Amino acid sequence: MTETSPDNTVPVAPVIDKDNWQDADNVRWSFQHVDQVLPTTPISRGAGPVAELPVKLQDLGSIEVPKTEFSEARSVRSVIEASDTDAWMVMHNGTVLAEEYFSTMRPETEHLLMSVSKSLVGTVAGVLVGAGDLDPNSLVTDYVPELASSGYAGATVRHILDMRSGIRFSENYLDPKSEVRQIEESIGWSETSPDGQAKGMYEFLTTLEAKSEHGGVYEYRSCETDVLGWVCEKVAGESMQALMSRVLWSRIGAERDALIATDQYGVGMFDGGINTTLRDLARFGYLYANRGVSLTGEQVVPTSWVGDTLTGDADTRKAFAEGPDDNRMPGGMYRNQFWFPFPDSHAFLALGIHGQMIYMNPGANVVGVKLSSWGLPQDAAKLFPTIRAFDALAKAISAPIVD
Repeated sequence: MTETSPDNTVPVAPVIDKDNWQDADNVRWSFQHVDQVLPTTPISRGAGPVAELPVKLQDLGSIEVPKTEFSEARSVRSVIEASDTDAWMVMHNGTVLAEEYFSTMRPETEHLLMSVSKSLVGTVAGVLVGAGDLDPNSLVTDYVPELASSGYAGATVRHILDMRSGIRFSENYLDPKSEVRQIEESIGWSETSPDGQAKGMYEFLTTLEAKSEHGGVYEYRSCETDVLGWVCEKVAGESMQALMSRVLWSRIGAERDALIATDQYGVGMFDGGINTTLRDLARFGYLYANRGVSLTGEQVVPTSWVGDTLTGDADTRKAFAEGPDDNRMPGGMYRNQFWFPFPDSHAFLALGIHGQMIYMNPGANVVGVKLSSWGLPQDAAKLFPTIRAFDALAKAISAPIVD
């Protein structure tokens, strides 16, 4: 039932290790074999039934992606072929309309999600909020007193959910000295610095300092999700691996365990370390297209949390617009670890570097998933055509049939 492209074998580098696994020539292999490069632990799917994915494949590649100020009109197929796609899927009302795998990627392959992981961790937080165990308006240090002497003193959980703390943190992936790369050194995702001080995730977070007051403008910082994961672990009294399995992964009808890459102490890389299959990622995305109800019919995410994610606060879009990053999403917003690229659309996104995406459109009940291996961490020429392609698909799929 699955369309799979011919197997054009990807040559494996002679040695792929912590020094080179994120190099442009190696990401296609390493993103599909993270457990051979980094320590990982499972996020159990539990013992429940697998949610079936009805399949009614259609030829959607010829659907036109409209012209924008940045690109000419083109087809969905041209976008998929020009953006280093490993696999992609489109679901409408829970039925798979397109599912395709390239090169060595297979339905059972667990692919690194990078920062799509943030949206899964944000969802775990939402479940805890719905249960009354976590208060978004409480201080981070109420839950994690170990951060009291760090820059996070005075920050609330809401601030980190929306990336509006005042923490000094560079997300420049191409700068080896940026804090986002320092995290990787601290947790053993790359070779340690010359002094050999691999601190581990928790200790690294305690060293971060504030540069401005908390609650200001939006600024994308991976450390916010790492702190959020720590908060969730403290609230639940269990590891994120166990917590995510209990409140999320075992309840969506997942087919396989997910994996999370960890630091040297077994602490998960919350901001970008989760690995899963294309199909299970689509099962997760379906929650947000269906008011928090899974394909198994279970209310997994509180409807109130889905509504809060879609609505934001009165100043959420203003904070996003005034942030220092050029997100090329005028009128958009960032809420609860999800991206809202357009002010006039139901669509929102979970995004990860090197081309990982979940597209969720509750108005059209469409979910799109794309796993990729871009050579560069960020590539606007591949990102925005992909968003527009899923938008075009959602419009075409959900359009009423006229006799």
